[in-house]
Amino acid sequence: MDQLLELLRTTGIVQISLAQSFMIVIGLLLLYLAIKKGFEPLLLVPIGFGGILANIPGVDIAVGDGILHQFYVMGLESGVFPLLIFMGVGAMTDFGPLLANPKTLLLGAAAQVGIFSTLLGALVLSDFGVFDFSVKQAAAIGIIGGADGPTAIYVSGILAPELLGAIAVAAYSYMALVPLIQPPIMRALTTEAERSITMVQLREVSQTEKTVFPILLLLLVALTIPSAAPLLGMFCFGNLMKECGVVTRLSDTAQNSLINIVTILLGLSVGSKLVADEFLVASTLGILLLGIVAFSIGTATGVLMAKLMNVFSKHQINPLIGAAGVSAVPMAARVANRVGLEANPNNFLLMHAMGPNVAGVIGSAIAAGVLIQFAG
Repeated sequence: MDQLLELLRTTGIVQISLAQSFMIVIGLLLLYLAIKKGFEPLLLVPIGFGGILANIPGVDIAVGDGILHQFYVMGLESGVFPLLIFMGVGAMTDFGPLLANPKTLLLGAAAQVGIFSTLLGALVLSDFGVFDFSVKQAAAIGIIGGADGPTAIYVSGILAPELLGAIAVAAYSYMALVPLIQPPIMRALTTEAERSITMVQLREVSQTEKTVFPILLLLLVALTIPSAAPLLGMFCFGNLMKECGVVTRLSDTAQNSLINIVTILLGLSVGSKLVADEFLVASTLGILLLGIVAFSIGTATGVLMAKLMNVFSKHQINPLIGAAGVSAVPMAARVANRVGLEANPNNFLLMHAMGPNVAGVIGSAIAAGVLIQFAG
């Protein structure tokens, strides 16, 4: 009987705390959203499952020598995973829509306002005693507004590694929830007539332009903001492999095998930070709240910039594509296209929205470089 009681005391059923139970429910919710609702399953399935594993009592899988902690140290603390993800994203990116309509670069730039406004907001709230964030921590939190998980991880790993887990979870959660967060903001800031605007066909971009652009982009940005070179360098390298046409095998690996492996490991690593005693703290709640504010401001400023451009432009821009200026590729572009189709079933905005969407990736990498260079 004593042995039976001792065995019972070692089970997770007896050891589990209320906080751990709550975080396991959060992990199950993420899996539900991914599997049943289709919200970015490539992100939420490994994050949700990692979160469940991390909260199983009696097994130190997310700390010490645990495998999830090893993934975390190897890939997130070192900054390797975000850079490899950026290489893969670059290999899957087509700069054609941006080169065909260069003024959409302004939409990507406008969407980065969310990053810097949230940085200032975090500092102001800290001055009033609501939170206690330093300049470096506020900068790392603000980058969530770019809706770019790899960039958020990279910046927080350099500026505020103690907040990396919460920032990573917030960034990837909001990326996955783009279809829920963005449409109400887009509809609130536009009229039915504006959402129905049909844009003209994009010009055809030559292969030479596509090949030269990533090299010029890297040189121009890296020489101006050296801190942006790692992220933008991997992004441009991946794109160059795709467009140059002479390293097809390398490009295919970056687009498929490599990015898939890294996504699995990165998702589990992020999920490992959903440990109850680390996640259920006041600072994490502040990060989640400031993160969604940053993302919402970025979405709104992209739409408002498109409306402003229409005042001075002969060829009207559908303001919905401004929301794609956040760098959640290609989710934000798909959302812009879907909301546009609701207003005008014959209006296909996907390729037009890819211009500001790609510009948003560039903008978030540049913003990250600026934050690291000045806050770091």
